[in-house]
Amino acid sequence: MAPSVACSFFFDDELLGEPSTPAMDACALCAKPLARDHDVFMYRGDTPYCSEECRHEQMHLDAVCAKQAARRQQRFSAGTESHRVQRQSRKVSVAS
Repeated sequence: MAPSVACSFFFDDELLGEPSTPAMDACALCAKPLARDHDVFMYRGDTPYCSEECRHEQMHLDAVCAKQAARRQQRFSAGTESHRVQRQSRKVSVAS
């Protein structure tokens, strides 16, 4: 694909005022302006980055956030289970 075609796709055909569509004029991580004559690195569909380093950093941040969310979910599930067991044991002792 010729650079001018790619640039026209990223810059000229944007829908202005669309809140769900990220702007294609700046890096999503460092906010560095994206030049029409340079490569644009994409991640997660339509999110632009100025370099492979910025894209890789975002991927790393997303992985860390996913691990933290999984840990929180695991702690929540374990806490909910222990709470349920405590409630059941109270019911048994009251009935005795």
